[in-house]
Amino acid sequence: MIRSHDYAAILQSVLAGYALPHDGYHGVYHWARVWENGLRVAEVNGADHEVVRLFALFHDARRVNEHLDPDHGLRGGDLAHALRGTLVHLDDARFELLYQACRLHTDGHTEGDATLLACWDADRLDLGRVGITPRAELLCTDAARRLIPWAQARATADARMHEVLGLWGLAER
Repeated sequence: MIRSHDYAAILQSVLAGYALPHDGYHGVYHWARVWENGLRVAEVNGADHEVVRLFALFHDARRVNEHLDPDHGLRGGDLAHALRGTLVHLDDARFELLYQACRLHTDGHTEGDATLLACWDADRLDLGRVGITPRAELLCTDAARRLIPWAQARATADARMHEVLGLWGLAER
C-alpha cells in the first residue's frame, strides 16, 4: 500500500528545526519554486514526482547559514531519514534517490538518474533569487534549459507560489 504524504505536517517538522528566516534566500518561498520547477522538469523527463516534491522540502531544510554551508544537503537528507516511516513514506529505492538528491545537490553533477537530474535542475533554476542567472551548460536537462527565462523571472521577482504554500498549510506571510 502506498501512503500519501502530509506535506503540511512535513513542513511543520522541517520548520520546527529550521535555523534561518522562513522567508530568507533558502526558505519556504525558494522551496515552493523548487517544487514547481521540479515538477515541470519531471513532466518532460519522467522523474518521480513524489521524490521531486520531497526534495523541495528537504534539500535546504537544515542549512545553518545563507552562504557557504557544504554539509547542508547531507543534513537535509538525514532529516528525511529521521522522518521516514512517520512522515516520509518511500520504498528503499525511492528513498535512496531522495537522499542522494539532497546530499549531492550542490556538487555540480549533470548526469545520472532522471529523478536526480530533475531535483538538481529544480534548485538551480531558482538561482535568480541570489542574482545569478542559471547557465544552460550547468543544467542537467533540456527541459530545464527551456525553462530558464520563465524560472529566472519568477526567482528574481521572489514569486510566491500560493497554490503550493496553501498545500503546505501556509497562509501568505
